[in-house]
Amino acid sequence: MNAKPIAQPDVRNKLVSHWEQVCNKIESLADAFPAQKYDLRPAENVRSVGDVLRHVAFWNQYVADRARGKKADDSTNELPKTKYSSKADVMAALKRSADDATKALRTSLPDSEIAEMVLSFVEHNCEHYGQLAVYARLNGIVPPASRG
Repeated sequence: MNAKPIAQPDVRNKLVSHWEQVCNKIESLADAFPAQKYDLRPAENVRSVGDVLRHVAFWNQYVADRARGKKADDSTNELPKTKYSSKADVMAALKRSADDATKALRTSLPDSEIAEMVLSFVEHNCEHYGQLAVYARLNGIVPPASRG
């Protein structure tokens, strides 16, 4: 077998492409929820729509910081609801954090540790996209990615 190693820029481009795809899907789905549904919890002891999105935005910023070589905060697990309580605030934080991570990933060299982290957080965001897709379906909202 003559498998060629993938060049560094190709790895970076592939990782960034997957990152952008899942972030765009989450943003589209977050926007599809009416503002009054952001406090919706499908069951007790689970995150609300807004909680999930604040959680994703928090970890998106973690990815951005780590990609830039900064020590990243991993202590709170989500952005504070007191500061990000409205749909507009949550959407802005979600978009800003995803865009910031994308910029950081485009300019960093993807060493194996960063590449593994990005793969892990692409998976993380995909899991939360699935969670939000279920929340949406339970409320009669067809996720944008499922619309024909």
